[in-house]
Amino acid sequence: MKLGVVSLGCVKNRVDTEEMLSFLKEDGFQFVQDAGSAEVLVVNTCGFIASAKEESIDAILEMAQYKQEGACKVLCVTGCLAQRYGQELLEQIPEIDVLTGVSQYPQLAGYIREALTGNRAGSTERGEDFTGCGRVLTTAPYTAYVRVSEGCDNRCSYCAIPLIRGGFRSRPMHSVLAEMRELAANGAREQILIAQDTTRYGSDLEGASLAALLGEAEKIAGIDWLRVLYCYPEQTDKALIDAMAANTKLCRYLDLPLQHASPKVLKRMNRRGDIAEIEQLLLYARERGFALRTTMIVGFPGETEEDFSQLMDFCARVRFDRLGAFAFSPEEDTAACRMPDQVPEEVKQRRLDALMAQQKKISLERNRERVGSVVKVLVTSVKGKTALGRSAWEAPDSDGLIRLRHDGSLEEGQFVMARVTGAGDYDLSAQALPGEELS
Repeated sequence: MKLGVVSLGCVKNRVDTEEMLSFLKEDGFQFVQDAGSAEVLVVNTCGFIASAKEESIDAILEMAQYKQEGACKVLCVTGCLAQRYGQELLEQIPEIDVLTGVSQYPQLAGYIREALTGNRAGSTERGEDFTGCGRVLTTAPYTAYVRVSEGCDNRCSYCAIPLIRGGFRSRPMHSVLAEMRELAANGAREQILIAQDTTRYGSDLEGASLAALLGEAEKIAGIDWLRVLYCYPEQTDKALIDAMAANTKLCRYLDLPLQHASPKVLKRMNRRGDIAEIEQLLLYARERGFALRTTMIVGFPGETEEDFSQLMDFCARVRFDRLGAFAFSPEEDTAACRMPDQVPEEVKQRRLDALMAQQKKISLERNRERVGSVVKVLVTSVKGKTALGRSAWEAPDSDGLIRLRHDGSLEEGQFVMARVTGAGDYDLSAQALPGEELS
């Protein structure tokens, strides 16, 4: 049976999709790119913020049209939005035939067969977190994401993730390493560890930690780059930075979502850690050669102009290499949604524009500082004598790219040394160095 998939949201959701595809492949489903020819359509949804919910609803409605205009017999809705709003979705969108939450993917094939008999099927009950089922990669074959834990215990006042994914649970280290070895054997030279909170990894296991996991992963043949995303400030300290810096395969790239820099706002967010100490940690990481990435939220309830000025000043001092920002989105059933002093939308947008304008200048300045340096680049696409790639300081899906000039010998998935020759707001230009291609 032909099956098409739409996967929305973060890279953690992407891993869910890849595991789902593995189960369905084992059950004999054939994947197709053309939604119009698919007999089964799956929309793996995101439910994190309002814009993501809207995108998910739009995708469901778009795919539902193929029940009249295409070959679709079964429309499946899975993922975070389904987990949180399952009954409402079933009531409001009658075209949905199967609805499952975030841990029912092993049962999806059975639900599809039941739906083919004319019965709605599915469940949002919690199942196994880590099935060891294998993956059907949706990334390029040389890059893979590896989920090391599920859920979150931080309980930030604005975040619905614990409501959707539950409390924090680490994946057994032997399971993570087994998957990494298999991915490496299949050509995944860059492997990226992800979770809602990667730095908490192993806190609920005997003899496990993020540093220990990275130490074992360093030994795996076939891995050239290790990367860690979504660190939490409270669990990140100099000892972890030192351990990461000592790892010969780890990209010196610190992704530390801070959300704000005003102590008052951070307290209302239920974010822990002293911002002055965090600033010193960031500067320490930079001294150790790390690129610095963060995420900020503007317009949080009660955020004053003074609070916003503190945020702007902090970012100007630290000069993050990468910074993403969002206007606060009130999410149902979170503490922040019920807080007084909600910030008007126009004020949120003004502050967001100001922060990103400042960051654009900083990003250009930081990129210009790299001109003349020699970097190791992973080639991600090739067209004639121009190629695109990333260094250790650029994560996939979120950061800029390096435009490479070369003699025509480069191939996608190859590592090459290159000299940076130019800088834009977010991207770099470079010349591949002759005789410096790496296997």
